Amino acid sequence: MDRISESAVQPAEIIALLRWYQDAGVDEAIGDDPGALGRPRTAAMPAAPVQLAAPAPQPVQPAPAPAVRTAGPAAVLPGSDAATGDARRVAAGCNTLEELAAALTAFDGCGLKATATQMVFADGNPESDIMIVGEAPGAEEDRLGKPFVGQSGKLLDRMLAAIGLDRTTVYISNIVNWRPPGNRQPNAAEIAISLPFIERHIALMQPKILLCAGGTSAAALLATREGITRIHGRWYDRSFPDLAAPVPTMPIYHPAFILRQPGMKRDVWRDLLVLKHRMKELGCGVASAG
Repeated sequence: MDRISESAVQPAEIIALLRWYQDAGVDEAIGDDPGALGRPRTAAMPAAPVQLAAPAPQPVQPAPAPAVRTAGPAAVLPGSDAATGDARRVAAGCNTLEELAAALTAFDGCGLKATATQMVFADGNPESDIMIVGEAPGAEEDRLGKPFVGQSGKLLDRMLAAIGLDRTTVYISNIVNWRPPGNRQPNAAEIAISLPFIERHIALMQPKILLCAGGTSAAALLATREGITRIHGRWYDRSFPDLAAPVPTMPIYHPAFILRQPGMKRDVWRDLLVLKHRMKELGCGVASAG
């Protein structure tokens, strides 16, 4: 997982990835091949064929990891008690991802279903050790039926590629599975009704690492009122029903936020280094998606 497949990456994608490194202030190789993952911050973009300069003398290091916080099950959010109770009952009865997807498709307790084109369940490798949970589908996700597509999805792909990951080595879903009208944020009632499904989704996946992409995802799963700019890059131990041990969980910036605030890319790079270090500690691996 530490290297990006040379055969799968096109020259334009390589250049785009190098620009991501440059914007993020990358000046240290973190893989076995410095030519694949490192470049100094001040070096100009080379012409093809791509030649990478040696690392600068002052490497970017991940910030010291703070103490791990414990997060129990998310607080019950205001919503329709009947619909939320139905969601818990339906989700608890699902024993496979296929059953959960079918149950979500048939579930009528969330009003967003009436305005969405389709239910957006997940993308990536269900055998992965790493699960990413975002907020809710947008217009492109609603059209294609997959989470994190469009410009945000492309940026997420670049973020993953920076540490040797891609959609065959991670698994991606959202707190809410239907697009809110106008791409607005889901409200508290919609999150409360959706929470039993994503908690069951996580329990069925049994990930070794869980990433909350964005403040809405972090607030829902970690029951925190702290903003994403304060909690990104921190580790929490999040307990889930039907899982014997808590799941190491880290909030990260949502790619849409990075598109609006490109100056945050250096923080994103530090968070990615923290993630990569934890992956090595936990021995994260995944069977190749066939």
